[in-house]
Amino acid sequence: MGTKERRVREKKQLRRKILDAARELFVAEGYDNVSMRKVAQRIEYSPTTIYLYFKDKTDLLLAISQDTLETLVRTLEALAAKVEDPVETFAEFGRTYIKFGLEYPHDYELAFTIRPRHQEGLGLPEDSTSKRAFDAMSAIVEQCIGQGKFRPVDAATAGQAMWTAVHGVTSLLIAYPEFPWVQRDKLIAHVLDTMVAGLRA
Repeated sequence: MGTKERRVREKKQLRRKILDAARELFVAEGYDNVSMRKVAQRIEYSPTTIYLYFKDKTDLLLAISQDTLETLVRTLEALAAKVEDPVETFAEFGRTYIKFGLEYPHDYELAFTIRPRHQEGLGLPEDSTSKRAFDAMSAIVEQCIGQGKFRPVDAATAGQAMWTAVHGVTSLLIAYPEFPWVQRDKLIAHVLDTMVAGLRA
């Protein structure tokens, strides 16, 4: 390996180290209580080094969110690539989304629920990663409509309605674990069955 390749690898490794440290601190101490200096101290680098990779704390959180989105989207795209019954795939999208959030609740909260105070522009980014998730969902809805299994609804609206439904379930199960929920799988199945029933032709 040449010097240039080694430097590129080392930069990637350091960037990953910064993101991992920031993720741990955001979860342990809360976003508002973490500074760039504190992240630097965690990995034993100077704050100046952190600023070479990320312009501020919001930029760090956005990068963590993107990592989480990328992992989720790859899983959803794999589902979309092997469609047999588009209606079942539509429901499986929802199950997979909720399962991901419940398996990685801290990552999910960092990606979808934490918002810095007095900061503009942080949310689900209008970029290729989030667009891929909606495109995959919309494509499945279009297949369901094309096969006469769903009413001729707007695919983008149906995809976003599904997202709001599964995000609500995921967020509530994470935020209120002590609430006397009905059996979890039963609740998830009911939400998804209701969604599908409302779209059927």
